[in-house]
Amino acid sequence: MKKIDNDKVKEKSKGFIEEFKAFVLRGNVMDMAIGVIIGTAFAAIVTALTEDFINPLIDSIGGAEVQGKIAIWGGQSLNWGHFVTAIINFLIMALILFLMLKGVNKLVSKRKKNEEVAAPVKSDETILLEEIRDLLKKQNKK
Repeated sequence: MKKIDNDKVKEKSKGFIEEFKAFVLRGNVMDMAIGVIIGTAFAAIVTALTEDFINPLIDSIGGAEVQGKIAIWGGQSLNWGHFVTAIINFLIMALILFLMLKGVNKLVSKRKKNEEVAAPVKSDETILLEEIRDLLKKQNKK
């Protein structure tokens, strides 16, 4: 039988724990976790909006029952109303995410424009004159 070296096992587990801690505490993992939590809460809000406001409006305007069912054989039914509600939820979430992403992209582009304005770009003439100056300095030193 092979003897197990307890020191090596402890060392490996310690390295694994340190690696795991570094992974978990990395910024993007924490950001993702926060995003999932906020997304879950936001999905509940969208579901409530759909079920409590949009579905009753659809019911009153078109006379269609959003919570509708179609009876099929064997006492089973197709819950088409639930499916329509899920589609409405998806469209609302997609629209809000699109608007948020569009806003973030606009902020990022404004920030890039501000950075470009803050750091002026040297013209070709300026670069050429600086090169000539540096060459003249080298010649004068010799």
